[in-house]
Amino acid sequence: MIDRRQLVKGLSAAFVASSGLTLLRSAHAAEFSYRIAHTTPATHPLHIRLTEAAERIKAETKGRFDLQVFPADQLGSQSDVLGQVRSGAVDFFMLSGVILSTFVPNSAISGLGFAFKDYDTVWKAMDGGLGAFIRGEIAKSKSIFAFEKIWDNGFRQITSSTRPVNTPADLQGTKIRVPPSAMWTSLFKALGASPTTINANELYSSLQTKIVDAQENPLAVVSTFKLYEVQKYCSMTNHMWDGFWLLSNRAAFDTLPKDIQAVLTKHLNEGALAQRADLVKLNTSLRDDLGKKGLQFVTPKPSEFQDKLRAAGFYKEWKEKFPAAGWAQLEAAVGAL
Repeated sequence: MIDRRQLVKGLSAAFVASSGLTLLRSAHAAEFSYRIAHTTPATHPLHIRLTEAAERIKAETKGRFDLQVFPADQLGSQSDVLGQVRSGAVDFFMLSGVILSTFVPNSAISGLGFAFKDYDTVWKAMDGGLGAFIRGEIAKSKSIFAFEKIWDNGFRQITSSTRPVNTPADLQGTKIRVPPSAMWTSLFKALGASPTTINANELYSSLQTKIVDAQENPLAVVSTFKLYEVQKYCSMTNHMWDGFWLLSNRAAFDTLPKDIQAVLTKHLNEGALAQRADLVKLNTSLRDDLGKKGLQFVTPKPSEFQDKLRAAGFYKEWKEKFPAAGWAQLEAAVGAL
């Protein structure tokens, strides 16, 4: 089994090797220098595979294209950078479809609570009709578009410093941090919690200072952000699957020669597939790793949470908000909600 340190070490070695090739092939300044921002730390598989893709792009274009990668919200909060990529101040951005919904409302449909039971269902939807529907909605904005392959952020779990969440009743009144999105706020209000919107770069401190008692994220984020230092319990709810769309400023991409566009598209989509596999391997070892760091795990029954959401009218509410075509693509993959 590959643990997180082995995975990062191996991927880092591949990155170093590809960097050496690039330096040999090109010693002159790039003809095109673009920036890409994302929210995950530099140790996360997303950053590692994205950096690796950037080096391969530089090598294949013989140094003509240089993609500079900025992890961990270095260029600003997710909300701020979304504005920057729309205006062209930042060229590329990795963003959750649910957070993107502040600008493209229908992109949130893939984040519907307890919709996906496993990864097979996720990729059936996101590499199929539902993904195509969402990319079409993003393209309507005219200022940005999404690459074909969405990157994985994983199934999300609930952590807490106060008590384990075994049933929806355990969430009653819990102050839980959620990202800036109506979908997340709606989900946890329907489950009886008190959600508070906080950006990712303030997550650790908000838990440490007890502004909120709980949060929800994939295990890879719990690990890389070291949330186990300020949280005691982890409930494996799998309550939401989340992915990162690789967004591009439309004008910035269209400015590039066709051959460079093709190289970019190839390596960034390949990077997405590699990162998906990395995250699956990582998650197989993270539960044991986090347990050794003191996090206590429980495994609730998803059906109890689904029943609570149905009773609260959550699915009915969101079905009415999303276009019928998008809802049909979702249910074609996951079944009737």
